[in-house]
Amino acid sequence: MDGSPAWISRESEGRGLYRAVLLAAALLVLGLLFEQLTTLFVAVLITVLIAIPLSACADYGQRYRVPRALGALAGLLIGVGAIVLIFAVVIPPAVDEADQFIDQIDKNVATVTEQIGTISGDSPEEVGQRAEDFLRSFTEEPEKLIGPLASAGATIASVFAALIFILITAYFMAINPAPLLSGLTSLVPPSRRPRAQAIISRLRSSWIGWMQGLAADMVISGVLLYIGLSIVGLDFALVFAVFGAFLVIIPYFGAFIGGVPPVLLALADSPEKALLTLIVYVVVQQVEGNLIIPLIMSQRVRLHPALIAVGVLIVGQLLGLIGLFVAVPLISLAVILTDELWVKRHSNELEPVESVAATPEIILRP
Repeated sequence: MDGSPAWISRESEGRGLYRAVLLAAALLVLGLLFEQLTTLFVAVLITVLIAIPLSACADYGQRYRVPRALGALAGLLIGVGAIVLIFAVVIPPAVDEADQFIDQIDKNVATVTEQIGTISGDSPEEVGQRAEDFLRSFTEEPEKLIGPLASAGATIASVFAALIFILITAYFMAINPAPLLSGLTSLVPPSRRPRAQAIISRLRSSWIGWMQGLAADMVISGVLLYIGLSIVGLDFALVFAVFGAFLVIIPYFGAFIGGVPPVLLALADSPEKALLTLIVYVVVQQVEGNLIIPLIMSQRVRLHPALIAVGVLIVGQLLGLIGLFVAVPLISLAVILTDELWVKRHSNELEPVESVAATPEIILRP
């Protein structure tokens, strides 16, 4: 016995229980808000990533006495114009090919049914009956189709509205970034503000390098996909090439995701064409993984290719599909913060060791 009154022990136990309940409630609230918080974080990151090249355009315009507002606006119009130009090039041939595909829809459906039946071991009639039953379920219960379509329409509208808001916010950030940077650095003690400014500068350089590498990756992958799919003789080669080029924003795995629709379409012609289409995507993925990412992306962002591959998986698990599109900037952010706030700090505190200093190839870090 420690001689403490019983009421003191009961009061201590009550406080401990109260704190445990508060902690559990806080964790529950954070868990419920995690998805919303991550979505907000990704949206802010995308805004910053868009503002960086707009600010660079504004800086370039200032060299020739162009106001920052006009320089940033010119950069925004160039970016939007490039996207519109891509769609203008892709959509007309896509519409023509779609018309041809619709004209042969009966033949394509019969061919796909036969191919699926050959692979699954079922007769074409059985496969056709299953497809008919599946489609009939939507006609008998229209709400099964209307619900997803309405949800998809609402999602597209919300995404479009969010994109407009992000572009406007990024534009105003690019016009006058100084107050934002000053406010950010003011969160740290005055003695550490030069280090904070160095970290921000390093992040900016890394993210600009990522965007430059991404642009090169998209062009190279898109051209290779178009050449390969054209040689195979696949319809919609230009559409699939542009779609695959866009998905290279997801390192290593984007090529495989973009290869699913064209492989299925090629299966409508023959298993041989589907195999050749798959080979095209595998070759492009190998070129991207063994040439483009190590020589372009890794050099510009200064991240090891293996770290990028593993980091993409981790970001996908934590943030979902939307996080994959900003996976590399997030990995770069984590690596730079770890290096600046942990590695360099402890390296500076390390006393030099003569036996180690005599061997330049060895660098001791705690």
